[in-house]
Amino acid sequence: MDQEPSQSGANLMLSFAFPWAFLVLPLPLPFLVWKFAPAHREQAQALRVPFFRSLAEAAGEEPAQGAVIRKRGRWQMAVAICCWCLTVIGLARPEILGDPIVIEKAARDLVLAVDISGSMDERDLRDENDKPLQRLDAVKSVINDFIAERDGDRIALIVFGSSAYLQTPFTEDLDSAAELMEQTQVGMAGPHTAIGDAIGLALRTFEASDVEQRLLVLLSDGADTNSQMSPENATEIAASKGVKIYTIGVGDPNGSGEQRVDLATLEAIATRAGGGFYQTNDTEGLREIYAEIDRLNPRLVETTTFQPKTSVGYYAFAATVLLGIVLFLGLMLSARRRVAHG
Repeated sequence: MDQEPSQSGANLMLSFAFPWAFLVLPLPLPFLVWKFAPAHREQAQALRVPFFRSLAEAAGEEPAQGAVIRKRGRWQMAVAICCWCLTVIGLARPEILGDPIVIEKAARDLVLAVDISGSMDERDLRDENDKPLQRLDAVKSVINDFIAERDGDRIALIVFGSSAYLQTPFTEDLDSAAELMEQTQVGMAGPHTAIGDAIGLALRTFEASDVEQRLLVLLSDGADTNSQMSPENATEIAASKGVKIYTIGVGDPNGSGEQRVDLATLEAIATRAGGGFYQTNDTEGLREIYAEIDRLNPRLVETTTFQPKTSVGYYAFAATVLLGIVLFLGLMLSARRRVAHG
């Protein structure tokens, strides 16, 4: 997963998960409660005096009802309005948006099929200094460089000789794929060549793939002599499933038996499966072939942007509760003062 560098919080933004809650904000709910809600009633003990009226007349006072209705102050109304606004803000679920995170997912799956039959022990390939190299050693060096450039692709590795084997299932761990390629040895899969079975195994491997672009790069230095499924049939199936095949032939096309590379079959496979056919007899040419395949099939990724969200609505509710407590304590303190001065 690739992630864009953070801007150290510079791009933080505030959004609301449920902005429709603000539609109820203009409703004068605190005013309606203040205007029409009945006053709080509380009974208190009193001393009854038989000649109270006479005392009141002597004091020049007019007796009134025993109930006292306290007026609601403006500060009480202001606090109520603040609590209402904070409650609506909390219901709107405010969220802090972090910096966007870009996630890249491979949009192409690539299978590398490598011939490790007995003929790959021949030392007829040349390095940059024109020194002879074992075919498989030259191939491993080039393929590992190719794998290192596959960042963003999922890689699967198939080796084949008398039979085909899945060395590495689809993975984005390119280092592990290269290490397993390095550990392969000539003859590990048998002395013969099973090109058709290698293609068939690649098709079964692609069954676990859900991406549209599927690519098989097959390298062989021999002729198919041991497949249960012919290369022609396997190629037809691959073409019908949209699998593109590139084939590479190394070795001597004029050899005999297992030593003869079947260039005609490799070319027919590539043509039918919409890929390309290449042939070389030296390491540099092999490197150029894989570079050409890389150019023809540039890296593909599917990009998804994810923006983390942190909910902060509870701060609004906490402020509402705090204001309510302050209002209650203020009323209690005011009542005590009135009693003390009463």
